[in-house]
Amino acid sequence: MLRSLYSGISGLNAHQKMIDVTGNNIANVNTSGFKTSAVQFNDTLSQTMGTGGSPQDGMAGTNPAQVGLGVRVGGITQNFSQGSAQTTGKAGDMMIQGDGFFVTRSGGENLYTRAGSFFFDANGTLATATGEPVQGWTATPDGKVNSAAKPSDIRMPLGVTIPPQVTTTATLKGNLSSDITPDMNNPTNTDVAYKTTIPIKVYDSQGGTHTVTAEFSRTAFDNTSGATSSTWGVRLLAEDGTTEITPAGTLTFENGKAAAALVDPVTKKATIPLGPYTVDVTDITSYSGNTDARVFDTDGRTSGALTSLSYTVSDSGEIVGVFSNGLKQTLGQVAVATFKNVNGLEKVGNSAYRTTVNSGYAQVGEPGSAGMGSVISGALEMSNVDLAQEFTNLVVAQRGFQANSRIITTSDEILQELVSMKR
Repeated sequence: MLRSLYSGISGLNAHQKMIDVTGNNIANVNTSGFKTSAVQFNDTLSQTMGTGGSPQDGMAGTNPAQVGLGVRVGGITQNFSQGSAQTTGKAGDMMIQGDGFFVTRSGGENLYTRAGSFFFDANGTLATATGEPVQGWTATPDGKVNSAAKPSDIRMPLGVTIPPQVTTTATLKGNLSSDITPDMNNPTNTDVAYKTTIPIKVYDSQGGTHTVTAEFSRTAFDNTSGATSSTWGVRLLAEDGTTEITPAGTLTFENGKAAAALVDPVTKKATIPLGPYTVDVTDITSYSGNTDARVFDTDGRTSGALTSLSYTVSDSGEIVGVFSNGLKQTLGQVAVATFKNVNGLEKVGNSAYRTTVNSGYAQVGEPGSAGMGSVISGALEMSNVDLAQEFTNLVVAQRGFQANSRIITTSDEILQELVSMKR
């Protein structure tokens, strides 16, 4: 039989596989996290008709003469280039910008995927659309994540409550106008022209809210005639607005900023103790102009509960829940895995992969750490299929298939001629 018949058959088989791969690429053009594949062709063994010979005895050397026996599929490789971002606005949708895969659990096996459409189920477990739990680290009750531990299912602790916290520190910012002058004839004058009051919302040990008032008043003309310092008396008034919480304090400015004597050498913060509270005045200034001093922040809080699935996801994959008291706290963090040879991964369906002996072990870590991509919340990674390229590949495969079918047709005609010689 003619060798060309078998060469043509091998060509048909190889190009049919190319059409299959190209068709699969086109079919998954809208599959989140899908990575396109390409067929690599290799020639098969060749039949040697004559071996090569070296030059000798004045004669030239001869080259080997071989007849090829067809083509075969040498491999099907995947293109793991980054797909475009598709914005969804859904908090559970995550996209990896850079290298890495999300880790999911299927039974006792870890699988890996670039498709980040996740949701929290009725038990508060973060899962994929097909029900595989997403792996990462669940935070402790105080919002700490131990990413050095082995990844496990991420669970949102719905219904958990956080206790109230009493206020101990208030941070003030802004300017106390140096244009304000003290009333030397009546130091206790309550006229607003001589002092500044700032209401501060505080919490007690049961989470109850109260409003105390910090009162700042000039006590001397110590920044006049070129002087660079100024002194203010500070007192804290109880919720009734008249009862003074002792002890009162003194705020001294040097060159418009809190005096060095008030600054803690370790924390580098200027503070004034006022009764049960410590008032941070590091960013309070005393320059000419308007007075706009105000409360920037206070610690303390009322009790709160995690009663809804309201959450956000940071670039590092941290899932931040919102409690009923407005407090935001880290609930968990998704894990990301990388591999030495991503092309060694094996597809298992549902846009997931499993490891093989040639992919290497999964290197699991936090998103955004060395070698790991960061997470984009509210977006999905689109397929990286290039339709223009795929349709071109489809035409190339079709013509290759047709050309190889012609080999079989031509070989058949030759055989027909041989058979006809008997007539």
